Amino acid sequence: MTTKESTPVRAGAAAVPYGHAIVSEKWRGSELVQQLQGKIKLVFEENLGLVDFHLPNRICVLYISETDLVSGNGFKRRLVRFRNASNLHGIVITEKTRLSEQYFPPIQKFIVLELGMTLLPVASQSEASQLIIQLVREQSKEHESNPFLRKRRSHLMETSVLQTVQQIPGVGKVKALQLLQQFPNIYQLSNASIQQLELVVGRVLAQQIYTFLTQAK
Repeated sequence: MTTKESTPVRAGAAAVPYGHAIVSEKWRGSELVQQLQGKIKLVFEENLGLVDFHLPNRICVLYISETDLVSGNGFKRRLVRFRNASNLHGIVITEKTRLSEQYFPPIQKFIVLELGMTLLPVASQSEASQLIIQLVREQSKEHESNPFLRKRRSHLMETSVLQTVQQIPGVGKVKALQLLQQFPNIYQLSNASIQQLELVVGRVLAQQIYTFLTQAK
């Protein structure tokens, strides 16, 4: 799928009604959209710029296909442009298949550690549709249950961050949880000093983590 991306993010995209998704016209008729229809309310619009789907609560979905991953780094420029041009919350859904799996670890490091965006891997457009439905419904439930409280981060997003931190050499699930308790997001973790990391995981592992994150910048 190709489209002109002269506008990074459509103006007014932050005000998507709960239970709805604004969909780029280029997705009309796709397997992904067919799976969404009847589950959530869809509004098709042209000229969404770099974004494929706008969801409630200032969430934007950018979709990276298997073809995008194996054909080069063009998608990286798209993600960087979005990150630099928008203060919306970007979620990257990426097709992780047998063909593209070998490209996934460096992409995961780039998207989550360097750009600070949420990465959700899927095996197909059908699986991606289920994630989008879940995200839309989670936002709607939180709004209906207590619209005055600050919205909690989606469980999907938290899982993505935890899995990414576990990719740091020497960091397993227990250490990753300890780090995220002290540094709740990738940005804070990436900017932590060796001394701050040492208080959580000890001197040796703190040095390994600091070196890894510094190289990622």
